[in-house]
Amino acid sequence: MWVILNFIRRNRKLFRFINILRSIKKYGFKKTFNEIIGGIRQKKVPLHYYTILRKKDRKLQTRTVFDKKYKISIIVSLFNAPEHYLNDMIESVTEQTYGNWELCLVDGSCNDAASSKDAGAGQICEAYAQKDNRIKYIKVNNMGISGRLNEAIKMSSGDFIGHMHQSDVLHPSCLFEVMKVICEKNADFIYTDEAYFSENYYIIERHHKPNYAIDTLCSHNYISHFSIFDRSLADAMGAFRSEFDGSQDYDLILRYTDIASKIYHIPSLLYFQRSDKKPTKSDVKKRIENITIAEKVLSEYLKKHDKDAKVEGIIELPGYYRVRYELKETPLVSIIIPNKDNAGLLRKCLSSILQKSTYKNYEIIIVENNSKDDSTFAFYEEIKRFENIHVVYWEKKEFNFSEISNFGVQNSSGKHIVFLNNDITIISPNWIEEMLMYSQRCDVGAVGAKLYYINGSIQHAGVILGLGDVAGHVYHGAPHDTVGYMGRLKITQNVSATTAACMMIKRKVFEDIGCFDVEFPNSFNDVDLCLRIRNAGLLIIWTPYAEAYHLESRSRGYNTNTKRKLQLANDTALIKSRWKKEITAGDPYYNHNLSYEKTDYSFK
Repeated sequence: MWVILNFIRRNRKLFRFINILRSIKKYGFKKTFNEIIGGIRQKKVPLHYYTILRKKDRKLQTRTVFDKKYKISIIVSLFNAPEHYLNDMIESVTEQTYGNWELCLVDGSCNDAASSKDAGAGQICEAYAQKDNRIKYIKVNNMGISGRLNEAIKMSSGDFIGHMHQSDVLHPSCLFEVMKVICEKNADFIYTDEAYFSENYYIIERHHKPNYAIDTLCSHNYISHFSIFDRSLADAMGAFRSEFDGSQDYDLILRYTDIASKIYHIPSLLYFQRSDKKPTKSDVKKRIENITIAEKVLSEYLKKHDKDAKVEGIIELPGYYRVRYELKETPLVSIIIPNKDNAGLLRKCLSSILQKSTYKNYEIIIVENNSKDDSTFAFYEEIKRFENIHVVYWEKKEFNFSEISNFGVQNSSGKHIVFLNNDITIISPNWIEEMLMYSQRCDVGAVGAKLYYINGSIQHAGVILGLGDVAGHVYHGAPHDTVGYMGRLKITQNVSATTAACMMIKRKVFEDIGCFDVEFPNSFNDVDLCLRIRNAGLLIIWTPYAEAYHLESRSRGYNTNTKRKLQLANDTALIKSRWKKEITAGDPYYNHNLSYEKTDYSFK
């Protein structure tokens, strides 16, 4: 079975064909065909398709009376804006179904360049302002983008402030949906999903974002637009800072979300960003400068929180960053490895740890689970020469991963625990450091690694709650070099759960939340553990920089016989009943606009 599955995963065309057949079997030919055609058409959807609002909905929204009468100020910095950009942007605001808004335009266009165009832009803004007293326009000189935005804030009078670019547009319901959240959720920082459109007004990409996730935010500014904040946040933290021009949005978002009492994400495409034309040399140079500034923004944020860290831009992903935290100490790390027979697998696992690991203060606890092969016990005798490897014996006959792992922890001494399957082979020499740098943080409960099949395809890149009915591995079976949706496979991020095949957790956290639940002897014990960690207010982190091969189920085999199928059914029923509310609500680090049936961040 393993040979067959491995062959299918290596052959990408065959792998896709098998997936199509599975889809036909599960959903029928018609739905599968429509999904394929829909995926093709999805690449050529006009902007109008996403911004159109039915007359019935417009009438309903415009007649809605909210309990709170908040004014929303939209601030825009103008600089040499083409006239059709201005018309699109301004009209998208005037078309809002929520009417208590004001548009504050601050123009810093160069007077000595394209003067006729600039004059035309100014005339357009003044003409709109004369027709609608909610539109304000001023011209300023010698100001950077932060200075212009701060002037816009000064001239605004709204209770909430939103920032948009001069070339972008809002959905007609944008401010209406924002007001609903403000009134119903008492939110003081709100952000929406966004999409990018081309010069000929076709959607290029949709960005469906997760809920607030600080480690994901430190990897890239996924919040971006449309962001709306309570004026009190600006009063408390100050406005835009000119020393971070180019990444002023990123700086403001980090500072405001840091103190906001209620951050709320609206998972709807309400903001549309115009994609740049082919960048010039000066554009490329400016982007490189902005990346450097963003690194400074992140460094200052981390320093403010007393986190010693180095920020690096990811070369192949401009606008994405890697944070390397300094280790505050080098505590003992206990690596717990359950084992039954399979001496060859265990030898390979231990060899990879001993030969590759650059972190030296660790112990390995092998939990012997009723092995029968003489070669296994001969290997135990062989490894007695290593002072930091210990074999402890689990006496019960029935396999129970949770009980075995808990027993291993009881016989360990480390401040941090690593749960590791015996069919794991380490790739990254600094894998312990990469996980420990997060596990040492007081706000982190568990850390997961990036795991591959032996052919290089992805076995684990974090667990999404609700994927495949209960919980599933994202990008399962994808090629090893896949970047993923919005860089998903190349950045450190917050997740709801991670596999215990390679997981690090602080001993104190593990003991405080009650260890692995023995009611999950085989499946979902790691998901249950992570959800209890999450309920305790701690974060789960997945890092792509701790890498290993995972042969998955080579030790115990697949759930193919009747007994194992029954156990899986029992585990599934238990996890669904215990975490029904969380599974029904959907994964906060995912987005309900994305498929829960496919693992590759496909759109619904």
